[in-house]
Amino acid sequence: MSTNVSWDEQGNWNATGQWGALDSAGRKLDLAHWQARLDELRARHHVPAASLAILVGGGVHELASGVLHRKTGVEATTDSVFQMGSIAKVYTATLIMQLADSGQLDLDAPVVDVLPEFSVADPGLTRAITTRQLLSHTSGLTCDFTYDSGRGDDCLAKYVEAAKGVALDCPPGEALSYSSIGYNVLGRIIEVLTGKVWDEALNDLLLTPLGLDHTMTLPEEALRFRAAMGHLGEPGQDPDPAPSWDLMPRSAGPYGRVIATAGDLARLARMHLAGGVAQDGTRILSEETVALMQRRVVDSPDKWSVSADGWGLGWTLYDWNGIQGYGHDGASIGQYGYLRVVPSAGLAIALLTNGGGARELYAELYRELLAELAGVTMPDTFAPPAEPPVVDFAPLVGTYRREGVIITVTERDGAGRMVYEFVDGMKDFSEPLEIELVPVTERVFAGTGVGAAFSEGYMPVIFSELLDGTGCVYIGMRCGPKVA
Repeated sequence: MSTNVSWDEQGNWNATGQWGALDSAGRKLDLAHWQARLDELRARHHVPAASLAILVGGGVHELASGVLHRKTGVEATTDSVFQMGSIAKVYTATLIMQLADSGQLDLDAPVVDVLPEFSVADPGLTRAITTRQLLSHTSGLTCDFTYDSGRGDDCLAKYVEAAKGVALDCPPGEALSYSSIGYNVLGRIIEVLTGKVWDEALNDLLLTPLGLDHTMTLPEEALRFRAAMGHLGEPGQDPDPAPSWDLMPRSAGPYGRVIATAGDLARLARMHLAGGVAQDGTRILSEETVALMQRRVVDSPDKWSVSADGWGLGWTLYDWNGIQGYGHDGASIGQYGYLRVVPSAGLAIALLTNGGGARELYAELYRELLAELAGVTMPDTFAPPAEPPVVDFAPLVGTYRREGVIITVTERDGAGRMVYEFVDGMKDFSEPLEIELVPVTERVFAGTGVGAAFSEGYMPVIFSELLDGTGCVYIGMRCGPKVA
């Protein structure tokens, strides 16, 4: 991480001593080639629109393809804004680390020291949860708790109050379990310590200093720009516009609603690559804090759902055969985003899409981009081997449960089966899913027959253990402990 950062007249970070459309090795970046590949792959995978930003050699280069809305035919441009879903967590984490930098927040103190009203379903575990655990998804707080607390400035305070009765996925500090609740609690911490609502704090402390004038949090702000409409449909077909532009409540902001251009997302990554320094030289984060966010806190048993090898403080961490990277994925109603950063190459790639086979587009395009610009070899697409191994399935049979979900694993004729059932507050989300488990290894299985509810390919199902030896299963990065 360089401590001496300089910028050219256009605000490009001088990472290589050369400017313009150059890659990390000083070679000319063939933007016409990548535009053609974006156009070709977007059409092949039935993605209505895609916006791509490549930060390399200090410059941000932006491309766009397709239409924002298949019914209106409005063209996607590089200044079009997309919903980024869970990529919002990176923004919230950056704000939290600003507060830690300034001495206003101790990452290892109990959350209740800042939010006395915070509690979980097991009161005895409430004080064990720290801000550092919330950042790294190791607090045990569950993910899928969507609560509409209204449009008022008190929406996060009401959300934290409503979440008091939600059960933990696992004890704090014992395992990784992806948590949206945790990031809303972080959003509320930001509000209490800054005296501003989360949206205002984000704008004042991060967006404005970085000059991110095409980044926002509220639908009425997005209407100032060319906004992408999400699209839904069956795999392999052109999707149709979603019934609504956004179904998330305002309280989803810290974990799931930041709206931006791909270029603005790449510029946020540029600040992290530059050791915490903004375009105009303003220091947003200390260099030590930037490095701390990228340091591994926990390994990920599920290395396929979001390509995670581990988690830092806000960042998903990747290890591409020894080349280290970080980033985040995000999804909302028919919109999908992908950010990958390779520090050794001074490279960041941001892709925002609005439906169709977005993950297939990402995988194919990023495999080429990362290889060409950073020497990275991405892993193959998750799938079972041609000849699956024979495994002893008996130890895995049983019932697993996390908030809103019961997972029943059985064995029939030597083959594994799973029923994934939504219960309690999530019971109307979907009918129970009947899934066949095809072995990849003794503990990793490819789930079949899932359909568009989870993914367009095989669903990763990973069996693991908590620290006390309790069995658990990971689906979608969520930990479900064995209860019977």
